[in-house]
Amino acid sequence: MTENEAKPTLWDELTSPLNITLMVIILYLLYKIIKSHTEKDEPLPPPPPPMPKIKKDMTAAELKEYDGTNKEGRVLLALNGIIFDVTRGKRFYGPGGPYAAFAGKDATRGLATGQVAASDIEYDDVSDLSPDEVASAKEWEEQFREKYDIVGKLLKPGETPTKYDDDDGNENENENENKKEL
Repeated sequence: MTENEAKPTLWDELTSPLNITLMVIILYLLYKIIKSHTEKDEPLPPPPPPMPKIKKDMTAAELKEYDGTNKEGRVLLALNGIIFDVTRGKRFYGPGGPYAAFAGKDATRGLATGQVAASDIEYDDVSDLSPDEVASAKEWEEQFREKYDIVGKLLKPGETPTKYDDDDGNENENENENKKEL
């Protein structure tokens, strides 16, 4: 080193453009970290209370009322003759959802065949499904039984509804027989 070349001083090192940029970035990140720890998170509003469970057999016409567009917002669909309350999955089955075509309807054929299309059939007799499609519908039914509450049965034309006697949904078809046994 020659005498004219001086060693860089600490000040020279600190004031280099690269080091100034790095220090600004580090100070900004430290500020964000400290700020995030000192700010108190605002509590989330409590979730809305769950809707009361319903236990009722319905015709296809009655089921149409539960497509998520009514005042209550409840979404029901039928699968293999069983009506499920899928309101918890409203983002899928409610208005605007990918499976909204099934809301308030018998979804057996659509889920079994993989065709998500609206159907205006009052009561769909799915006896013409292939064995693979029937198996697919059964798999969907198993998944729905695990995730959603069962409301009741989808009534065939002319079929009478079952009377449910308590909150657990126990059937009470012959109340008189029960009274006679006592």
